Amino acid sequence: MEEIEMVLDMAKESMSSSIEHFKKNLGKIRAGRASASMLDTIYVDYYGSQTPLVQVSNINTPDARTLSIQPWEKAMLEPIGKAIMQANLGLNPQNNGELIMINIPALTEERRKDLVKQSRAEGEDAKVSIRNARKEANDEIKTLKEDTISDDLAKGGEDNIQSLTDSYVKKVDELLDIKEADIMKV
Repeated sequence: MEEIEMVLDMAKESMSSSIEHFKKNLGKIRAGRASASMLDTIYVDYYGSQTPLVQVSNINTPDARTLSIQPWEKAMLEPIGKAIMQANLGLNPQNNGELIMINIPALTEERRKDLVKQSRAEGEDAKVSIRNARKEANDEIKTLKEDTISDDLAKGGEDNIQSLTDSYVKKVDELLDIKEADIMKV
C-alpha cells in the first residue's frame, strides 16, 4: 500500500508541474491586454551577462493597453529597448529618456483565432505531459505487481491514477476555456 501511495504522489507531483508549466505558457500568450508576464522571456545584456528584464527594472501596467518599464539604471534604457525589439513579440518600445512605454495594439479577429489555436496547442502539450506521467505511474505499478503487491491493490492503484489523470486533464480544459474566452473578448 505504501508503495502505491508513493507512486501516486510522484504522479501527482509530475501532473502538477505540467499544470504550472501550462499556466506559465498561457501567460505568455497575450489577450489584447497589457501584462507584465508578456515580458518574462526577455533577457537584457547587463554588464556582459544575460539577465531577465524583471531583475533590472520595474514593470508596470498603467492601463489595460500600456506597459511601462523603468530601469534601475538609466544606462539600461537602450539595451532594454533593443532586447524587446529582438524578442520579436510584435511590441514597439518607446524610450522617453526616463522609462520605456509600450502600447499594446488591439487584436484583429484573425490574430485572436491564431492565439486560440496557439493556446489549444499548449493545452494539448500539457495533456500529453499528464498522460506521460500516468503511463510512468502505471508502469511503476506493473513492476510492483510483479514483485510485491497483489492484483487487487495494483488494479486499485491504476484506478486511482486514472481518476487523478482525469482531474488534471479537466483542469487543463478549464484553464483553456478561461484563456479562450479572455482572448476572444473584444
